[in-house]
Amino acid sequence: MSRIAAFTVCAALAASPANAGAAPSPAAQLIASAGGERPDVPRIELAARLMTAGLAASPEFTAMRENAARELAGRPDGVGAVNAAELAAADDAIARHVALLHGGAPPSFCTLAHARGRPQLPGLRVVYLHPLGDPAAADRWRNIVAHQTEGPAGATKNLALAQFAHPTKRGVMLWVETDGTVYWATSETAIPTQGDGANRNDNKYIDNGPTYRAVVKTNTIGVEFNGNFPDVAKPPTDAQVQAWLILVPFLQERYRIPSERVYAHNWIDFKDARYCEGCELATLARKLAYVPGACKADAGDPPKPH
Repeated sequence: MSRIAAFTVCAALAASPANAGAAPSPAAQLIASAGGERPDVPRIELAARLMTAGLAASPEFTAMRENAARELAGRPDGVGAVNAAELAAADDAIARHVALLHGGAPPSFCTLAHARGRPQLPGLRVVYLHPLGDPAAADRWRNIVAHQTEGPAGATKNLALAQFAHPTKRGVMLWVETDGTVYWATSETAIPTQGDGANRNDNKYIDNGPTYRAVVKTNTIGVEFNGNFPDVAKPPTDAQVQAWLILVPFLQERYRIPSERVYAHNWIDFKDARYCEGCELATLARKLAYVPGACKADAGDPPKPH
């Protein structure tokens, strides 16, 4: 079970009135079982599962309903009081997910790309350390930069947790493990410290006229691919590439970022001369040529790679 799933189970157990040492309640068992299926299960889904199982009167459901409300508001579990409007929004979302559990049509790519909370993209494992809020409130983003970092395989979760704890420290919003798991580490409105001020102006890889001193931390989403240690020239893993091909159209659609504004770190900054950081990933994203805004909120699928 992932650390995030374990947090959810612990919260449920804490909410249970059972005495210490007693067997977990049926609701806590259901939550634990769901947490073993995926690294991070939406709280809306967990509340819907509890309701479907006839456990809506349990204290675990009450706690999960409140965290579902926080989730839709773009807040982590337990952060901030929940108001009546947030609870009403959570109840509507839980009811929709109950219908989905009963065989309703799953949401489209475009619906997911504009969703609040913890959107579950088919084929992509995402751990939302920080749930998503209203994308309209995160309208500063104009660019996406692919980074690579010299961390050992398996270190990504700790790197993301450190970013979560200190959102503006040097780092990025999203971290990708070698197995393709994505960690969404900060709020959509937080500004991590990344890059070197877009100091590249030699046109070595691309025309740096539009990027020089322009693709900076205040308008750029960073995605860090961990694992090129000890060989910095080691390319991203196949799992990371496949995750990127799902993730980058999602980011482009959510924040209306065209393909020509997806960059490799080496394209915009003078970086390590031993390899071209992020170049393969950025090239793949541009080849994908996703056009944001072209699909409807209740129809349409992401593009397939060429």
